Amino acid sequence: MKFTLSWLKDHLETEADVQQIAEAMTMAGLEVEEVLDPAAKLAPFTVAKIVSAERHPNADRLQVCQVETVDGMKEIVCGAPNARAGMTAVFGPPGAYVPGKNITLTISKIRDVESRGMMISGAEIGVSDDHDGIIELPSDAPLGMSYAKYAGLDDAVIDINLTPNRPDCTGVSGIARDLAAADLGSFKERTPKPIKGEFPCPISVTLDFGQTHPLCPAFGLRLVRGVKNGPSPDWLQKR
Repeated sequence: MKFTLSWLKDHLETEADVQQIAEAMTMAGLEVEEVLDPAAKLAPFTVAKIVSAERHPNADRLQVCQVETVDGMKEIVCGAPNARAGMTAVFGPPGAYVPGKNITLTISKIRDVESRGMMISGAEIGVSDDHDGIIELPSDAPLGMSYAKYAGLDDAVIDINLTPNRPDCTGVSGIARDLAAADLGSFKERTPKPIKGEFPCPISVTLDFGQTHPLCPAFGLRLVRGVKNGPSPDWLQKR
């Protein structure tokens, strides 16, 4: 069973970090199989702005960009067709590992021009399939901010091995209740509000078990009207 840290915090008021939560869950009998932290692999990449973009003196398809980064101005050689002056984008510094290319960035010379990092595409860091150009961000994206945090990609995912004796934890609310009982925070009560029936149900149900012991001691039925079948809202699709 997988859920995100932010999802858990919808049900649990806590200051604990994801590792503390994972340890508390394991101690409570909820075995944590894996914690996926996408922010860790994206940590080096930050919001930057291309101040200028000039044609490379020795290559027709390359540009030499002056880029304002969290560490000051950097000269970057870039081959992306959409790179241009005034663009807000994502910067990878020397030392950053780029998973899409399986390389670690270094300060290098490209056609005799030194490049101190890289402007990043979505495919290069695994956030999209776009190989055609570098990531373009809105102009108001905060300079120097972690790209993972800005893009909402810093939400850790916890994967637990849920055993059959813990049906109370088949929902995130149940897990939050368990962690609150373990003194890891305060449980947020989110009991759904009851909705009163407004019209009679046209379907009749008769419970007839004969002489046998009833395997189903209760039966509930509700007719719901006015529901439109369509795509889930954005927040649910993201979750």
